[in-house]
Amino acid sequence: MQIDGVISAIVIGLVIGALGRLALPGRQRIPIWLMLLIGIAAALVGTGIASVFGVADTDGIDWIELALQVALAAGGVSLVSRRREGQRSLPRYPSR
Repeated sequence: MQIDGVISAIVIGLVIGALGRLALPGRQRIPIWLMLLIGIAAALVGTGIASVFGVADTDGIDWIELALQVALAAGGVSLVSRRREGQRSLPRYPSR
């Protein structure tokens, strides 16, 4: 992978992660780096799913692929956000 591929993956990951985060109601307390990783993973998996169904390469904007990516990012952000909230709400007991 060349440097322009890495930079474009980061930019696309940020956009997809932010759109996935905006698609969810309420506030998600996850750091930006985690949103970036979720966005990159959602973009890669969404592109793979879209190519399996044959909708990855169309004329113009690939709306179905974009919708898949945003839905996957929203699911990932929701899952990570709930998991991180669950870790914070656990009571802390002193070790014996």
